[in-house]
Amino acid sequence: MGELTLSTVDRLGSLDEAEQALHMTEEAFRGFYEQTARPLWTYLARMTGDDRLADDLLQETYYRFLRAKAEFSGDDHRRNYLFRIATNLVRDHRRRPAASLAVPAETIEETPDRVDPHTAERAARRIDLTRALERLKPRERSLLWLAYAQGCSHAEIASSLGLRTGSLKALLFRARRRLLRALGETEARR
Repeated sequence: MGELTLSTVDRLGSLDEAEQALHMTEEAFRGFYEQTARPLWTYLARMTGDDRLADDLLQETYYRFLRAKAEFSGDDHRRNYLFRIATNLVRDHRRRPAASLAVPAETIEETPDRVDPHTAERAARRIDLTRALERLKPRERSLLWLAYAQGCSHAEIASSLGLRTGSLKALLFRARRRLLRALGETEARR
């Protein structure tokens, strides 16, 4: 931990100022956290490919969210702002030289008593999808994840990723097309 200097204390401000920055009651935050933590962590884990990093970024996302002095028009706006913070944190992490961009293939553990005939096929598809997603650009992965895994609307995706709503259809179309191409190449390798 670094030294605490006078300039650090000045930047942090007084304790009253910090308490005022928390724009939600504890109960409201707890409810918001329960609604958003799992989908946000899943998004972060998929974007970074690292569960530990996703844990760290999740914590940092909520910290920055609570410190923000933004006004929100509703829960959707609050959620979009949270995902935008998370997206920016992932981008910042990727800019660091030591950041690893690889998304590890998920491992499937099977127990002999729970094996059904389709388990191997589903596991192969999951691994193929993970490998195909690795080949996409980070923004394309984010677009596809928010649209299809999180079920976000175009306006929500645009707000979360800092894009124009009008360009989203074309960006999603291109991302889907690249994913399909990558899936075909992964399938051909088997």
